[in-house]
This record gives sequence, C-alpha cells and structure tokens, in this order.
Amino acid sequence: MTYMVDLAFRVEEALTNLPDKGQQEIFETIAAALIRPDNWPPPGGRHGAICWGPLSWVAFTAYPDGIEVYDVGWAG
Repeated sequence: MTYMVDLAFRVEEALTNLPDKGQQEIFETIAAALIRPDNWPPPGGRHGAICWGPLSWVAFTAYPDGIEVYDVGWAG
C-alpha cells in the first residue's frame, strides 16, 4: 500500500536549517515511521506519536492514507 507524508511548514523550515547529514537522518526516521503503520496513533489527527532515530526524532499524527509530521529534532 502507498502512504502519503505531509510535512508541517515548521518542519520544512527546520529541514532547510539542518546540514545534509541531519536532513538525511530526519528523512530516514520519517521513512521508518511511515513503514510501521502498526505503530501509528489512531487515525484522525487528534493523537500523536514519536519515532526515534539514532540522533533524531519525528513527531507525527496519522490519517487513513498516511502521516503528517508536525515536529522534528536532531542532536547532531
């Protein structure tokens, strides 16, 4: 099944301020969250979840057709 990923505006801004290594890790963490729909919060956008990478995290909410990433962090 194909899922969609939406990025909140502040996430897009944060990504532009990260070095390439940080951007790459954030995108890998988003991909890890996306391929695990069993770990998504209930669809509808009212609940959130966090997926952790080695030096990053992404906060997201779920919808029936994918996720919306509303916050990210990188400690690199």
